[in-house]
Amino acid sequence: MTKRKKPLILITNDDGFRAKGINELIQGLRGLGELVVLAPDGPRSGMASAITSLVPINYKLIRQEEDLRVYSCTGTPVDCVKLAINVLLDRLPDLLVSGINHGGNMAICVHYSGTMGATAEGCVFGVPSIGVSLLDHREDADFSECCRLGRVVAEKVLAEGLPRGTYLNLNLPTDVPVKGIKVCHQAEGRWVNEFKEGENGVGEKVYWLTGNFRNDDKLADNDVEWLDKGYASLVPCKIDVTDYGYLEHLGSWDLG
Repeated sequence: MTKRKKPLILITNDDGFRAKGINELIQGLRGLGELVVLAPDGPRSGMASAITSLVPINYKLIRQEEDLRVYSCTGTPVDCVKLAINVLLDRLPDLLVSGINHGGNMAICVHYSGTMGATAEGCVFGVPSIGVSLLDHREDADFSECCRLGRVVAEKVLAEGLPRGTYLNLNLPTDVPVKGIKVCHQAEGRWVNEFKEGENGVGEKVYWLTGNFRNDDKLADNDVEWLDKGYASLVPCKIDVTDYGYLEHLGSWDLG
C-alpha cells in the first residue's frame, strides 16, 4: 500500500520571516503536515498584490527541522508565493496560510494588505488559502488566540477545501477574550484623515500615512462590527471582482 503523503502547507506573510506573528503561526500549525515557510526578508506591509518585475529576486534556507523548512526571500509576499509554487516546491500545496499579520486586515484593508495579497495569490493557483491577522501592531503582541482559531480554520479547510476562486480572511480583536468566530461580510467604509503633515531636515513638507477607519456599513454582520464586539471575523473573499448584478445593464449601453 502506498503511504499517503502528509499535507503540504505553505506559510508566508508581509512582516518578514523574523516577525513574531509568523513564528507563532508556525508553532500553531505544527503537526498538521509538512510546513514550508517562504517569507520576505524584511517588512513588506501595504504591498497588496505587488510583484517584482525589473530586478531579480532570490531566496535562501534559514533553518530546517523535521516537517519544517524556513526560507527568506528578497521579494514581495506575492513573489514568495509565486516562487514557492513555481520553483521551490515539488507539488502544489494543500493549504496556504498567510500571517499572522501585526495589524488588522478587515474591511477595505483587504485591498492594501500584503498578507491578503499573498492569500489571494495562493487562490489564483488553486490552493485553498487563508489570511490571518491580529488587530495589534505591537512586536510583542499575544498571538495565542490567533494560533488557536487559525488552526481550527486550517483543519476545517484541509478537511473540506474551499470553492475555486474563494479565499478566507480571518481577523482577531486584541486585549479582550475572543468570544468566538463570526462568519460575516466585509464592512463598507474607508480611511479618513489619512496623512499627517511634517517637515524634513531642510524644511520641506512631508506626509506620514496615518488615519482612522470610518465604517459606513448600514448592514449588520460586517467584520468591523463583530471585531468591535470582541469576536473574530471570517470573511470569504473572491478573486473574480466582476459586478454580475451590473453586468446585464452595462451590456445594454450603446458603446458604438
